[in-house]
Amino acid sequence: MTKQSRREFLENSMFATAAAYAASSALSQPLMAANKQEKGPNEKYAVAVVGVKGRGQSHISGFTGSPDSEVVALVDPDEKYLNQRADEIAKKTGKRPAVYTDLRKCYEDQAIDIVSIATPNHWHALAAIWAVQAGKHVYVEKPVSHNVSEGRRIVDAARKHGKIVQTGTQSRSMKGTLDVMDFMHQGGVGTISKARGLCYKRRKSIGPKGNYDVPETVDYDLWTGPAPMEELTRPQFHYDWHWQFLYGNGDLGNQGIHQMDLARWGLGVSGIGDSVLSYGGRLGYEDAGDVANTQVSVHNYGDKQLIFEVRGLETELYMDTRVGVIYYGSEGYVVQPSYSSAVAYDLDGQVTEKFTGGGNHFQNFIDAVRANDHTILNADIEEGHYSSALCHLGNISYRLGEKMTVAEVGEKLGDNDEYQETLGRFTQHLKNNGLEGESTEISLGPTLKLEGEEFTGEMAEQASPMLTREYRKGFEVPSAENV
Repeated sequence: MTKQSRREFLENSMFATAAAYAASSALSQPLMAANKQEKGPNEKYAVAVVGVKGRGQSHISGFTGSPDSEVVALVDPDEKYLNQRADEIAKKTGKRPAVYTDLRKCYEDQAIDIVSIATPNHWHALAAIWAVQAGKHVYVEKPVSHNVSEGRRIVDAARKHGKIVQTGTQSRSMKGTLDVMDFMHQGGVGTISKARGLCYKRRKSIGPKGNYDVPETVDYDLWTGPAPMEELTRPQFHYDWHWQFLYGNGDLGNQGIHQMDLARWGLGVSGIGDSVLSYGGRLGYEDAGDVANTQVSVHNYGDKQLIFEVRGLETELYMDTRVGVIYYGSEGYVVQPSYSSAVAYDLDGQVTEKFTGGGNHFQNFIDAVRANDHTILNADIEEGHYSSALCHLGNISYRLGEKMTVAEVGEKLGDNDEYQETLGRFTQHLKNNGLEGESTEISLGPTLKLEGEEFTGEMAEQASPMLTREYRKGFEVPSAENV
C-alpha cells in the first residue's frame, strides 16, 4: 500500500465522508424512530455508552451498577479503548456489549433504550439530538453543548420527541447540595444577591503547537464530526482537546461548569442573564492550547450578580475552597467547597449550619425514564443548557477582547468595588506566579448585552455569530424546525 501524507489522509477522509453520505440516505438524514413501549417495572433498560475512555468509564460503572439497566453497546472512534472497555464489561458481567465506531449505526438498534454520552464537547449536542430523534432517552455530559445555540436545540428535541434528557451535573443529585439549596432558598442567610464560582485547578502546559500524528486506532473523521477537519496540533490526542476552542471550552466549560451551575442555582435565577463581561489570558507558558487558563467572567441578572474565576496556575485557597462556590447573603454567607458539602456562616464568620451527603445521579435519570417524566430529573436538559450557555458567553466576551495591560483593564472597569476587588486578587495571583502583575498583557472583552438568548446592542453583530458555529457537511446540528 502507498503511504499517505497527513494532508492527503485528511482530504481523502472528507471525500470519503461525502461519498458515504451520498450513497446512504439512512446516514444522510437524522435518525427518526417512533416512541417505543416503555419498560415494565422489572425490566432492565438497554444502554449504549458513547465515548468510553475518560468520563465514559463512570457512565459504564453507573449503568452496570444499577439493577435497572445494563450496558449493551459501546461507541468510540478509538478502537483501542472501545474494545478494551468491552472486554472489561464482559469480564465483569459475562456479556460482551456490541461495539461501534459510528454512533449512527448504534442508534439504528431499536432495542437500545438509553444513550449515555461522554464524548468530547464538540460532539455532545449532535450525539444527543440524533439519539433523541432515534427514540432514545439521553444522559449527556457537561457542558451539554459546544455553543449556546446547540444547547437550546437539545432542549427543543427533548420536548418535541417527549424524551428524558439528563445533564451530567451530578451535584444536583447530592443530598448535601439539595439541603443547602433549600436552606438558602428559604432565606437561611437572607437575600442572596451575589455568587462567586471558583475553578482554581492547576493545569500545566499541553506541549508545543505542531503537526502530530493521530493514533492509528482512531477514526479521525468520526472523531472530528461536527468540527472542521484540521491537522492535529497538540501532542496528546485524548483529553487535551479541552484546551482548544475547536473542540473544548477550557476549564470554564470543563470543571467550571459544575460550579457555574451551582452558583446560578444558588442565586435562584433562570435563563442566561442580562449581560456578560470577561477578561483574562493563557498565561505562564506558550503551548498548543488557545483557551484562557486565567479568566474572570461577570454575569448580571438584574440586581443579582454571578462572578466566575478560573485559575490554571498555582494558587492559594479563597475562603477555604479552590473548586467551589461562595454565596453572599444579607444575613450571612455559604461556602460550598465540593459537590456534596457546604458550610453556612453568619456575618461575623461563625458557623451556623453544615451540610453533607451524596446521591446517585444516574439512578435519578433512570427513575425519570421509568416514570417517563422529565420533571423528576434533578438536572433536566434545560438547566444544563442555561449553565453551559453561561460558560460559552464568558468565552465569547473573552475571545472578542482587546489586548491591554492589567493596569489598563483596571482603568476600563472604573470604580466598581466588586470589579476592582476581584481584579486586585487576579493581579496578585499573577505576581505570585512570577508574572508582572499590573503590566501583564491580557484580553478585556466587551460587556455584551442580552435579551433572551440573543445579543443586543453595539457588539451584537460581532458576537451573534459566536452563538453557533459552521458545521462540517453531514454533521450539522439541526435547526429548531428540524430537531
